[in-house]
Amino acid sequence: MSFTPPGQEPPASAPPPPAPPAPGWWQASDGNWYPPEAKPGVPMQYGPPAYGAPPAYGAPPTYGATTPYGYTPYQPSRGTNGFAIASMVLGIVWIYWIGSVLAIIFGFIAYGQIKEHNQGGKGMATAGLILGFLGLGILVLAIIAVALGSSSTVKFSSVGSSIGG
Repeated sequence: MSFTPPGQEPPASAPPPPAPPAPGWWQASDGNWYPPEAKPGVPMQYGPPAYGAPPAYGAPPTYGATTPYGYTPYQPSRGTNGFAIASMVLGIVWIYWIGSVLAIIFGFIAYGQIKEHNQGGKGMATAGLILGFLGLGILVLAIIAVALGSSSTVKFSSVGSSIGG
């Protein structure tokens, strides 16, 4: 046993580094353990790895063909109908009630085209029709109010002329 004076103790040995959580993992300079394919600063991807392009599917089933397990193939629409969009926009804007008339016309045209071409936008066409009819209703009420207001004018008699004279 050897004697060492106080203050001159030999340096303590550093603790051994922790073992990796699994073989192949490596410890970065930030002190964290990373799997073999991970890089520091890049988020890890979870889930199964990508194996290339998905398999090609065959031709769609013919009319009347049965599909397995009650599956019905999805028939995508061919986009939103332009008349439906115009009907809704004109129904909102009104443009001195001309927009209301055009919203109604475009709404009915859109309904026919949506049925014929399997397009989207039925809700917008409905909104345009409702707003167009609402605008025409307000126009009719305004015309009635103006007509009734002009026929009930108050006529003053010659009361003022007898006061001063």
